[in-house]
Amino acid sequence: MPHSETTPSRFTPRTRKVRILATIGPASDSPEMIRKLAEAGVDAFRLNMSHGNHADHLRRIETIRALEKELDRPTTILADLQGPKLRVGRFADGGAMLENGQTFVFDRDETPGDATRANLPHKEIFQGVEPGTRLLIDDGKIVQRVVTATPDRIEAVVEVGGRISNNKGLNVPDVVLPLAALTEKDRADLVFALEHGVDWIALSFVQRPEDVAEARRLIAGKAALLAKIEKPAAIERLEGILELADAVMVARGDLGVELPPEQVPPFQKRIVEAARRLGRPVVVATQMLESMITSPSPTRAEVSDVATAVYDGADAVMLSAESASGSFPIEAVTIMDRIGTTVEADPSYSARVHFTETLPESTTADAIAHAVNTMVDTVSAAAIVCFTSSGSTARRLSRERPAVPMLVLTPSERTARRLGLLWGAHSVRTRDVASFEEMIAKAKRMALRHGIAKGGQRIIITAGVPFGTPGSTNVIHIVRLVGDELERHRRGEG
Repeated sequence: MPHSETTPSRFTPRTRKVRILATIGPASDSPEMIRKLAEAGVDAFRLNMSHGNHADHLRRIETIRALEKELDRPTTILADLQGPKLRVGRFADGGAMLENGQTFVFDRDETPGDATRANLPHKEIFQGVEPGTRLLIDDGKIVQRVVTATPDRIEAVVEVGGRISNNKGLNVPDVVLPLAALTEKDRADLVFALEHGVDWIALSFVQRPEDVAEARRLIAGKAALLAKIEKPAAIERLEGILELADAVMVARGDLGVELPPEQVPPFQKRIVEAARRLGRPVVVATQMLESMITSPSPTRAEVSDVATAVYDGADAVMLSAESASGSFPIEAVTIMDRIGTTVEADPSYSARVHFTETLPESTTADAIAHAVNTMVDTVSAAAIVCFTSSGSTARRLSRERPAVPMLVLTPSERTARRLGLLWGAHSVRTRDVASFEEMIAKAKRMALRHGIAKGGQRIIITAGVPFGTPGSTNVIHIVRLVGDELERHRRGEG
């Protein structure tokens, strides 16, 4: 049901504008833990489809939706698809030692391997590699370089040796493999996730814009689509991927395997900047507070890493194993919340977060969003109230990174939930308005109800006329609150 307008909100807006996305897993999927995570600062919950079965994930979805009703706050659920997992075959003795400089062969023969050869159960790799291509095994601990390749045999030289063992992961960073981003498992997981109303789908193993287009076709508007940037090939075609995706994630785990580690920070900044310029929410993920899997406090370097993402203007920062399987999930969320809040209170934050230029496109909606951000300082507004049905107005406003709270009012439950990954947005599902006067009165009441402004302060209102028409943002109105609007509404006077 839409929110009541006559009682104070049970869940006030975060003072922190960067969002926290936390992975739910065995350490955190009880109703009590999910509630504690939300109260500690989680804005969106991630279901990792690589682990657990559909029954596990359904139970988690139902718990989150029950909490959503109890807290009277739209809550975001993201289902993260596994994507293809490339692995070497099995070995006769469970594994073998490889020496630097030796030759090693991958073939299609399913006979268990030894120190000279092994099965590779992925025909696409044989089709995609060429002389000079690197093969990274076990997260890059073993490095081989292809010498010759045929449809049935790859001969490589071992550049960095070590023990290779059964089913270890394989990365091929130097080429675009003729491999779809969606496996049969992913397609089944996608159907499950959409049937149960998740808000976002995260697509793994994105190599090219066509991967995103295929996922969009299958999702058919039932959820928003986040493309995970975890392969060098995706960075090379970043603009095309961003054009088709609703959001992106800097998935630093696989990027850190396929790229030299020193290249990951500049690529992170490049992805964040590109996403912000195009107005796409961007999530920074992987190993943000890694030590907190086993420790109640993070390292100074981890705190600095999270802070850097916040200073760069990322929409969200993500916890993986820290909240899914670690020993201190609540502490991890709490420290991430404190880092975001502290960084955003830094006097230099505004200048840093606006270092990326987000020039408006030549549309009425972009011009209005840009103008609103300028007017906030000019009229000393306390908040922005945004009416939207599709969420596009909120995304445009968020792209400007305004200095004041942004209350997003929408009649669409789906829109309210999807905005949980959007920087600075506090979304509320409420009945639509039918006239200009009703819009002004509702904006005033909701600003007071949610505590983003008080009597004597100004708010800036944006909306589209005619009301209820997606993409029609064409109104800016500045109004001063008296402070008794909620009480008068309760008495039937306004």
